[in-house]
Parts: sequence; structure tokens; C-alpha cells
Amino acid sequence: MRAKVHAARALLLTALAILSPARAAAPAADAGWQAYSGGDYGAARAIYERGAAAGERLAEFNLASMLLRGEGGPPDVEAGVHWLRRAADAGLPQAQYNLGLLYESGLGVSRSLTAATEWWRRAAEQGHTEAQVELATQYFLGRGAPKDWTLAAKWYEAAAQNGHVGAQYIMGSFYEHGDGVAKDLRKALTWYVAAAKQGDVGAAVQAKDVARRLAEGSVP
Repeated sequence: MRAKVHAARALLLTALAILSPARAAAPAADAGWQAYSGGDYGAARAIYERGAAAGERLAEFNLASMLLRGEGGPPDVEAGVHWLRRAADAGLPQAQYNLGLLYESGLGVSRSLTAATEWWRRAAEQGHTEAQVELATQYFLGRGAPKDWTLAAKWYEAAAQNGHVGAQYIMGSFYEHGDGVAKDLRKALTWYVAAAKQGDVGAAVQAKDVARRLAEGSVP
């Protein structure tokens, strides 16, 4: 099961790769996104600079992304972190999640697993699935937070409820073995089946085993 946790983290620890601009809820009205998606990075960056200067948190996030990635001009890590922090302070969960990644890696900031945990917590509390997985893993491993399997289970289950396949498998294992939660094979089966439906082969194997044990009445 620990291998599953590390696999989930490996998929998430892509730092700059995930720091791409996000479009507004109404993309037709988002001139910056239209320019960006059309490949006109210079125009997009200029639009986001104006929006960021006006205090628009999505523009702040998108400008940060372009500065860090060097799109529409030379990369500028210091300015990128500045605008990312502005968006995170303004409560944008994707910015909070990404700032956590920067603190974990030490990219543009002094590396701090404690700060990473705090930013992931803020995003997780707003329902950001990847932040929930990251926060859960901090508690699971005792990295940047006290080791606490109860809190790990809480946040893995939140991510599982949001459809995260790795978290669904982990919760199946937690309920199967009673890690951080009361042992409950029926709930374990539910989460294994959910992960299996998303193509997790290991979860399908575990689901069959747990279903057999329940059918045999070998567990309460």
C-alpha cells in the first residue's frame, strides 16, 4: 500500500509542468485565455499583467504561470512566485496547491515541508483533490506535519470521494486493515470497487478477495 502512496505522489510532483494558465469560468469572455490557447503568448502575458495589476486573482495565477514557464517573455522565477503568492493569498485553491509544490521542491522559495503542508491544507479545505492527496500523504509519512493516520485517512477519503483513483485504493486498504479508521471490509470493498471501475487492476484483485471473505462470512 505504501507503494501506492508513493505512486500517487510521483504523479503529482510535476511542479512547473502543472503550472499552466487556467481559463476563466466563461472562456469566451477571457481574452487572455483566447490569446494563450491561440499561441499568442506575448498578448496573453500582457493581458494577464493588466488583470494582475487590477487584483484579479486568476490573472495573477496565470501571469505567475507564464513567468515561471518563460512564456511570452523570459522566465522570471522571483516575479512568478510573487504573483502566485498573491493569488494564493487571495484564496485561489489551484494557486495554493501550486505554491505548496514550490515549497516542497524549493523552487523559487526556501524549501519548507511545513509551509507546503499549510498551503495544501488551505487548498484541500476548498475541495482541491490533488491538495487533499498531498495533505493526506504529509500526515501519512509525517513530512512537514506530525504523523497522523487518522488525519491521513480523513483527507485520502475526501480525495477518494472526489474521484481520485489512488486515494480510492488507499482507502480500500485503510478500511481493510483498520489504518486510521475502524476496520470495515464492506467499506473497503466499496472503495476497491470504485478504484477498479477506473481501471486500477490491483484494486480489482483486492475487491475480489474482500468480496470472497465477506461471502464466506469469515469477518463480521
